[in-house]
Amino acid sequence: MEHVPAESLEWESAPPDNFTGRVWFGPMYPPAHAEDLNVLGVTFEPGARTDWHTHPAGQVLSVVSGSGLVGTADGEVVRVGPGDTVYAPAGERHWHGAAPDSPMMHLSITYGGATEWAPDKVSDEEYGA
Repeated sequence: MEHVPAESLEWESAPPDNFTGRVWFGPMYPPAHAEDLNVLGVTFEPGARTDWHTHPAGQVLSVVSGSGLVGTADGEVVRVGPGDTVYAPAGERHWHGAAPDSPMMHLSITYGGATEWAPDKVSDEEYGA
């Protein structure tokens, strides 16, 4: 067994090239053991969100706290809360982040390669849909 105390996690600010607003993330699964698995804790301030992106093998989001939004390229936007799980299949263009009135933390679980970031940000209109 390997125990990683919460205070030893290395949180870092998310790059503004791929996010709007203040976002932090930290590895939840030791990278030395990960190979193709990526498990991150991601914390969003109210209104903060990812840019449009896809994942080669899909993504699972598990909401830990707060309230968030997840949107897809077809215009669907769902509100999520603690205990909710969202699955984005391989190649699905989507975004996710905190609701305008709440911070949000989720676990992001991906494998199969790095996130593929689109060159465009989620507009305020798309976010508010």
